[in-house]
Amino acid sequence: MARRDVLLGITQVDTKLPERQATPGYAMRGASKSMLSSIGELAAAAAKAEKLIEGETVVDINTGLIDRSFVSDRIDDGGDEAFRELLEAIRERGQDSPVLLRPHPTAKGRYQVVFGHRRVRAARVLEKPVRAVVKPLADIDHVIAQGQENSARENLSFIERSMFAGQLLDLGFDRQTIQSSLSVDAPMLTRMLSVTKRVPHVFIKAVGAAKGIGRDRWIELTSLMERPGNQNLASELIESGEFKALESNERFNLLFNALASKGRAARKAIKPRAQATSWSPSDKLVAATIKNAGTGFSLVLKSKDAGKFGAYISANLDVFYRAFREGEAKQTGD
Repeated sequence: MARRDVLLGITQVDTKLPERQATPGYAMRGASKSMLSSIGELAAAAAKAEKLIEGETVVDINTGLIDRSFVSDRIDDGGDEAFRELLEAIRERGQDSPVLLRPHPTAKGRYQVVFGHRRVRAARVLEKPVRAVVKPLADIDHVIAQGQENSARENLSFIERSMFAGQLLDLGFDRQTIQSSLSVDAPMLTRMLSVTKRVPHVFIKAVGAAKGIGRDRWIELTSLMERPGNQNLASELIESGEFKALESNERFNLLFNALASKGRAARKAIKPRAQATSWSPSDKLVAATIKNAGTGFSLVLKSKDAGKFGAYISANLDVFYRAFREGEAKQTGD
C-alpha cells in the first residue's frame, strides 16, 4: 500500500488547525492513547524510514531469495484481516511502494527483509517478484529502520512492539538503540520490557497480537499472572476449545477475566465468616447476640432492659478497655 501518499493526504488536511507538537513514544494519558502515536509522529516515523529508499533504484527480486529479518515485529495469530486486504489490493493494483532489503549478511546471493514483510509475503502468495530497494545496512541500522517503519504503522499493537523490543534486548542491542528504533522514551521502554519479561511468552503467543488491548491492560494482566496458581489456570485455559475459537482481543479478555475472577473467589473463600453466639443472664431481662468476624465485632441487645444495659456498657467502655489491656499485659508478662 502507498503509505507515503496516505500520510501525505492526512497531514495536508485542515491546514488551518493549530500545529500539533509530536513527542516520541505513546501518548502520555489514557489506555487507548497508549496504543497509537499521533498523526505527526506517524508521519515523522514514516519519513525517517522512507528516506532510506528515497531516490534509490527499485528492482524486482524473486521472493525465493528473500529471508525474514533476524528479529520479528509481528505476532502471527492466524487471523490477519489486514493482510488479506493488502493481498487483494496488490492483486488488483500491483505493489505501490517498494520494500527495503539488505544483502544477507551470511548467505551470499540472498537478501534479508529490513521492512515490508507483509508485502514480501503477499508477493510470495501471488507468485510474483517483489519490488524492492536493496541497500547494505549494519545490524544496528537494520533494526532502527525496521522499528521506525513499524512506528509508521498504527496497526502494530502494544504487545507486538514490546516483543520486538524484548528480542532486540536479547540480541544484545543497547536500550538507546531500542528506544530509537521504536521512538519511545526510557520509562515506556521499561514498561514494555517488564511485560515481556514477566508474562511467559507461551501466553503472549497464545493470546496473539491483541490489537485492541493497550499498555495498561497488559500491565494489569502481568500482575494477575504472578498470583499463586494463576499460571496453571492460564495453561489450562489457553488449551481449551473455547479459548482457541476466539479472536485475539477476545482471547485476552477471557484470560484476564478468568484470572481476575479466581483472585476474587479466593479472597471470598478465605474471608472469615462471622461467628454468632448468644448470651442471656439468669433473670432473662436482656438478651445479647454476638458476632465476631475477626476484624469486626457486633453486640446486639434485646428485651426489656436492653436499652439501659447498652447505655451502661457505652458509659463504661473506657473502664472495660483498660481492664482488657491490663489482662493482655499480664498474659504476655509485660
